[in-house]
Amino acid sequence: MAKSSNQKGKLLYLMQILLQETDEEHTLSMNEILEKLKAYDIEAERKSIYSDIETLRSFGLDIIGEQQGKTYGYFVGSRSFELAELKLLVDSVQSAKFITTRKSNELIKKIEGLSSKYEAKKLQRQVYVAERIKTMNESIYYNVDAIQEAISENQQIRFQYFQWNVKKEMELRHDGAFYQVSPWALTWDNENYYLIAYDEGEGQIRHYRVDKMLHISGIDKKREGKEAFHSCDMAAYTRKMFSMYAGREETVVIRCENHLSGAVVDRFGKEVSMRKDDEDHFLARVKVAVSPQFLHWVMALGDGAKIVSPQSVVTDVKNEIERLTRQYES
Repeated sequence: MAKSSNQKGKLLYLMQILLQETDEEHTLSMNEILEKLKAYDIEAERKSIYSDIETLRSFGLDIIGEQQGKTYGYFVGSRSFELAELKLLVDSVQSAKFITTRKSNELIKKIEGLSSKYEAKKLQRQVYVAERIKTMNESIYYNVDAIQEAISENQQIRFQYFQWNVKKEMELRHDGAFYQVSPWALTWDNENYYLIAYDEGEGQIRHYRVDKMLHISGIDKKREGKEAFHSCDMAAYTRKMFSMYAGREETVVIRCENHLSGAVVDRFGKEVSMRKDDEDHFLARVKVAVSPQFLHWVMALGDGAKIVSPQSVVTDVKNEIERLTRQYES
């Protein structure tokens, strides 16, 4: 039998065919495998395919053969990712605001490639990226890469930071001046990606929306703030920030009706301090950055929740209510 130019790739093409064309519900017979190899200009004998299948199995590919009526079918069983896991990945990509629509579609297409073509159709049915609110900053991938490289190299970075103006145009903050910080971590909160960094000038840990950073570059200067970062519990840091808005740190006590226990645990985690106040109420003790966003979160719980201490935060609530009253009376 004359060998084609693709003959050396027979094993690789066989693996590709099995991965793309088969799953637990879709099998290929030996005749079908031979026909599909012919489409790649590969002529093969059944005996050599049996040997190749055994080679792929020893390599770790879970190829299962089973009798189906009068024929014997082959399919790939377990894969690196189960279909349910791929659906989770697709959901994460399509819901992530910091990834643009174009990049989301590119990533989802790659995720589909981790399954058979039949399972890929099931993933496509749950893709609704077009109407999602997405960032318009296409440099997000490169931003993350630049930040991770700086962290790996123990370097500081510089960048410009922008906001959207009423014309929906990028408007540089600080009159376009570059920020210079020591990057320590990346975190995902409230569907946005944030850089956690040490600002040497301010002498404190700060955070920045990664999709609003421009022209990131590493600086040949070692990072500062190692002690400040390592003494900062990142999980606690993101918990106490509401929508990542900063404010003065306070330990706040909230009196809640019992039915709000789920809302409190969902927001602050199972380690939150909660104790019974009476038969219908409990007291939650939380450490937060007091910001308008935090106050409005408590207000959104309705008349079943009330901040009872410290008095300074109670005063903040009253001032915010008065501000809202003035705003809507004018």
